Amino acid sequence: MSKEQFNNIGIVLRKDTPAIHENTIHIIGFLIAEGKNITLDEVSFNEIGKELIESKIDGKVLAVPLNILGQYSDIVIVIGGDGTLLTVARNIVDYDIPIIGINRGRLGFLTQVPWESESIKTIQEILSGQYIKETRIMLEGKIVRGGNVLHESLAMNEVTLSRGGQGNLIQFEVFVNEEFVYTQYSDGLIIATPTGSTAYSLAAGGPILYATLPALNLVPICPQSMTNRPVVIDANSHIEILIVNSVDSRAHFDGQTLFELCNRDIIHVKKHKNSITLLQPEYYRYFDTLRMKLRWGEQLI
Repeated sequence: MSKEQFNNIGIVLRKDTPAIHENTIHIIGFLIAEGKNITLDEVSFNEIGKELIESKIDGKVLAVPLNILGQYSDIVIVIGGDGTLLTVARNIVDYDIPIIGINRGRLGFLTQVPWESESIKTIQEILSGQYIKETRIMLEGKIVRGGNVLHESLAMNEVTLSRGGQGNLIQFEVFVNEEFVYTQYSDGLIIATPTGSTAYSLAAGGPILYATLPALNLVPICPQSMTNRPVVIDANSHIEILIVNSVDSRAHFDGQTLFELCNRDIIHVKKHKNSITLLQPEYYRYFDTLRMKLRWGEQLI
């Protein structure tokens, strides 16, 4: 059991989901009664509404931009789906604080705390030290054109090179630790973390990597050559993708931000210096999650 103290709690909600506001107020009220200091990101605060917050919990909540929420928090509770958690992770990873995910999304690979009746009980247990800690790799990517860095972003799931709206295949070269790997003619390439190996990477035919494995997936997207297959590499590798011929291509980061690419652009991807920590309920089991979310067969004996 951990002896960590979580007295300052940040909370981020899934956007445009009014149905979760009332129960969120209930959770905040419980945490305040437990002597916790609560900070919401500004978007969540505004969506709930100042009037509702003040009438229900006497206005004892601070609101700050998401990118500085980590300054006010010992831990962040995400009420939403995996997409919301990915956004939060990119914004707080350099503050070295953990995340609790309460599932109000579709799949919930990352957000493991159940909603409503069980949420407060499970939050209370986690805050008291009853949890499983998982450390997840984060990626940092940058786009270089003519020696100049034009764009930088973090990703928890994947950095993806993909074709754009015109639908043309992309020709590119891949290097790992400055060693030439292959030239590829395809719809693109996914560089996925173990966390992302159950997302777009899996849909593209990549292998599932255990969540805390120090490795990365390189997964081709619809390659012209059938011999192009996914490759698993060490997580400390430096990947470079040189765009050789592309009428229309883009780099995506967790599917939430993108950058339009040109010929001779280079995408650099490597493991970020900091990882993100998820605190899961004590009953959490990774393969139980896979079996349930991916609808694998149940145990027979």
